[in-house]
Order: sequence, then C-alpha cells, then structure tokens
Amino acid sequence: MRRIFSFWRLFALGVLGLAIYAAATTDAVEAARSPHVARFDVTGLITADPARDALLRELAEDEQVAALMIRIDSPGGTVAGSEALYEAIRAVAEVKPVVAQMEEVAASGGYIAAIAADHIVARGNTLTGSIGVVKQEVDARGLLDSLGVEISERRSDVYKARPSPFSETPPEVDAWEEELLEDAYQWFRGLVAERRDLAGEALDEAANGRAFSGRQALARGLIDEIGGPEEALDWLAGRGVPRSLPVRQAEVERESDSLLGRFLGLDLSDLSLARSQLNRLTLGPRFYSIAQ
Repeated sequence: MRRIFSFWRLFALGVLGLAIYAAATTDAVEAARSPHVARFDVTGLITADPARDALLRELAEDEQVAALMIRIDSPGGTVAGSEALYEAIRAVAEVKPVVAQMEEVAASGGYIAAIAADHIVARGNTLTGSIGVVKQEVDARGLLDSLGVEISERRSDVYKARPSPFSETPPEVDAWEEELLEDAYQWFRGLVAERRDLAGEALDEAANGRAFSGRQALARGLIDEIGGPEEALDWLAGRGVPRSLPVRQAEVERESDSLLGRFLGLDLSDLSLARSQLNRLTLGPRFYSIAQ
C-alpha cells in the first residue's frame, strides 16, 4: 500500500507539473500574439550571427510587433558582422518604427547598430562614437626566436595569407591592407553621413575615431536625445505606438547552447565572446570596428 501510495503521489505531482508548464507556455504564446513593443538587446562583441539576423527579420514580418526598441551595450565588433546587423535592423525600420536606446557603451560597431534605428537615445555618460576601423595582427617572431623555433612559409603569391605572425610583412602587402582599411572606413563614414545628415567639417569632427559621451555626441549630431527606456518609449508614442503596449524581450533561441550550458553549469555566451576574441589572432585580414 505504501508503494502504491508513493507511485500515485509522484504521478500526481508529475501531472501537476505538466499542467503548470502547459499553462505557462500557453500564456507566453498568447502574450506573444498580442500587440507589443519588441525589445532586442545588442550586447558584447558583434560578429556575424545569421540566427540574430533571422530573428530581426521575423520581427519585421510579425503583425503583433508594433515597434522595435534596440537596446545597445556593445563596444563594437567585426565590420562585416556589424554590417549584417545594420541591414537586419533596417529591414525592420522599413515597415515599423525602430528606436535605439544606448546604455553604458555603444561605440564603433555598436554605433553602426544604433544608426540603423530611426531615433537614438543615449545616457549622458554613454560612451559612443569611435567611428573608424582597426586591424590588429600578432608578430610572434621574437617569441619563436627565444624558443629556438623556425617557421618555413611558402605561398603562391606575396599577398597570400598575409600578414603572417611568422614573417615580416612586405611593403606591397602593407599598402594593400591600407587600401582595404580605407575602403571599410569610407563605408562606415558614408553610413554616418547618410543616416545622421552630416557633411564637411561636422562629419570630419565626428568621424575621426574619437569616442564621445552622450552629451558630446548630442552636440555633434550623432544622437537625438539624452535619456533611457522611458524617453525611447515616449518617442515611439509620438509615432503612433500606444504607450500602454507592453515591452517584450525578443531573444535568439540557441537550444543546443542552452542545454550544454545547463549541463556544464556555464554561461556559453561568455564562451562565445571568448571564441570571438580568439579569432582576432587568426591568420589573414580581419577588420574590426571596435572601441579599443
């Protein structure tokens, strides 16, 4: 009798748990189907992320999403990754209002994400700007010499797999990399000129690589307003988005990462950032728009 009672007690608890889970899931689904303002966070190092870009395009097509708030707390990242994020945000802005709300830092690639929005709100002490491009490379020759290690390299052309941490960079490769760097910078600069309506000395002043506080950025035309989430929602209200609408977080689902993270007891977003940082040491050109 005791075993039978224990079985049915466990069975009842299991059914109750499933019922609670089903009810919570149903509530979440119903909530997602009601009109709301979606909020998407751009944090950490920005790199290529097809799942992120797909989510943003889904928000553009979701009729229940009245507007999008992009919350940014990022020092930037790769130029190509920032470009993809910019295009994904613009896809939303083509069909509904988008406001960017900067937190502690929204610089370089983080600023690229911000100018994709229709309106930019920043804290007075938000670190922003840093409009430019950087390329860094490792020179391991001194370390290898101290270890008595020699590296033999052969390549089909002087430009192939340059620069290398194991050999001196030829002058013609240096010149070509300067052209690549300038091309990426002019793209960024042109984006700022177009989105912020800047030209001439005003553009030169804003796009020389310096970082600015929110107040300094406002004076230079890089942002629209000093404030936080409330000011961002007020701007949306002025665009016909009811202030009464709830704000709901939009997140990229990474089930494999979450399961593995729970099993290991780790936050895999930190590991992802570490992997991205390690990529900076790989061979071949890789350009960053990141606040150093």
